[in-house]
Amino acid sequence: MNRAEHLQWAKDRAMEYVRVNDYAQAYASFGSDLSKHPELENHIAVVSLGPMLLFAGLLNTERKIREFIQGTR
Repeated sequence: MNRAEHLQWAKDRAMEYVRVNDYAQAYASFGSDLSKHPELENHIAVVSLGPMLLFAGLLNTERKIREFIQGTR
């Protein structure tokens, strides 16, 4: 899978958890999946921005986690 395909796959898998309101698992799935691709393993969403937003409580609603996941490039 190329970078774009892998990123979309990770987004799709994470959104499955968003649909059932499991935002913590959505974030965990997304981060785990990104780390499985050499071009995405050090992505800011995994390394610093994501954890910072998560621990600050800023990914605690469907809208916020959806925007975070879908907005990751």
